[in-house]
Amino acid sequence: MAVADLIGAAVGVILLVIVAYLLVGSVISTAQIVSNAQKSATLLEENQLKTDFTISQAEVNSTGINCTITNTGNEPISDFTQMDIYIYDSSTGNYQMYTYVSSTPGTPGPGTWTTYTTGNNFIHPGELDPGDTLGILVWATDPSPVRIQITTANAVSASAPLT
Repeated sequence: MAVADLIGAAVGVILLVIVAYLLVGSVISTAQIVSNAQKSATLLEENQLKTDFTISQAEVNSTGINCTITNTGNEPISDFTQMDIYIYDSSTGNYQMYTYVSSTPGTPGPGTWTTYTTGNNFIHPGELDPGDTLGILVWATDPSPVRIQITTANAVSASAPLT
């Protein structure tokens, strides 16, 4: 009978060790996941704080809206597909969002926008490095656009009146 009690106690201790091991392992794993998420959020916030740009020469012409943006921050702006451009129309009182199309040959249709190089950009072509300028051409569908707002992929925005 004493052997049965000894075996039962040994099995109980082994089960307790296994449960403790699983519990500690899951706590450590959860702590690592939370720590990595906090690091990622901090890096995104640092990126956002370093990003800044200005809009200049925003004008309406016969083909649409032409403006120039200058990167005044310390972070390159590169993912133009994730940028949003909004045009405020005074006749409707609404903002209209425009879709990015790459600057391939041909004329994109109304409701789209693209970029074009305004200077020598040899270091990182296709990116807006700090201090660089980039032209934006919007094929507007609004009858009376009065304001443009550009928002980057990390939620930094600037707006300017249209002339």
